[in-house]
Amino acid sequence: MKVNFSPETESRLQELAAKTGRAPDDLVEDALAGYLQELSQVREMLDSRYDDLKSGRVKPLDGEESFARLRRKSEGRRTSRS
Repeated sequence: MKVNFSPETESRLQELAAKTGRAPDDLVEDALAGYLQELSQVREMLDSRYDDLKSGRVKPLDGEESFARLRRKSEGRRTSRS
């Protein structure tokens, strides 16, 4: 497989390869493997949370109410510090 990078990314990759003594191909493969693993974990978590919502095990939160609660907490902390 061939991957094309912008000149800036290519330059940064070459610099890192020179500093670490590792081949650029190895750095890219390691980075992509880590990214794919993280993406898979996030996908599993989202699927699980969706299943919880769909089954009714958890109830959705109203976004506006959640932000309002956070604002009140933040204001309360600022007031108590004064």
